[in-house]
Amino acid sequence: MNWLAVRVCPGASRDAALAALFEAGSEGVHEAGDELVTHFPGDADGDAIIAAVLAADPEAKVWAALIPTVDWTQEWKKGVGAHDLGTLSIVPPWLTDGRNLSRTIVIEPEMAFGTGEHQTTRGVVRLLPDLLKTGDRVADLGSGSAVLAIAAALLGASQVFAIEIDHDAIANAQENVERNNVTDRVTVFEGDATVLLPLVAPVRVVLANIISSVLIELLPLIASSLTNDGEAILSGILVEERDMMLGELAGHWRVVAEDVEGMWWSVRIAPR
Repeated sequence: MNWLAVRVCPGASRDAALAALFEAGSEGVHEAGDELVTHFPGDADGDAIIAAVLAADPEAKVWAALIPTVDWTQEWKKGVGAHDLGTLSIVPPWLTDGRNLSRTIVIEPEMAFGTGEHQTTRGVVRLLPDLLKTGDRVADLGSGSAVLAIAAALLGASQVFAIEIDHDAIANAQENVERNNVTDRVTVFEGDATVLLPLVAPVRVVLANIISSVLIELLPLIASSLTNDGEAILSGILVEERDMMLGELAGHWRVVAEDVEGMWWSVRIAPR
């Protein structure tokens, strides 16, 4: 179905032009600066509407044009793309054709954070292949959509604990785990990482894509939860916060690798 968009620049009789639009069948008029904008069903008589407005306000200028209806349930998908990140790719379900699914993380974009559209997610995925070893136990803190947990499983982790405190994200995370056929390796837990991480420790890898203030609070817990050869990847840190974070890491951690995209800094670290 099309719509007839009508735009009016009133002359001397703005109120009369507005009244004429409502009398012609408009159910709502938007005031865009000095102009009046409204819509009618596509089969409305545009010439008659223009004539009615001009009869009420002869000095008005009136434009009318047909516009197509946009199906926003599909249109929003145009803003979500595939992201090839070296060893792995993150793609929405509708862009999977022709891809190697053993190296493709399929994420249904919903409310949970972690679709591959954010630089912090991509930073962790780029750093992960050089860190992860086959058979690793991994904890993903603040897992959101479980995208990083799934990445770890696809790269060879034998057991991944996806820990998320946001109840609204859990269902999406579980669906993504099932969609990617990693239910035998990834377990989604709802709860506070400070409570749950000690229960699943020791792990060789911790992933944490969280704001810097929370990361700083978690550093001692992460260190105590790692195996002797364990490491962590931190993300969610602004580039302008890099020096501050390096100060927090100094003395207890060494930086193994870094990733920067846009305004975001991700870092792979190991205890000293």
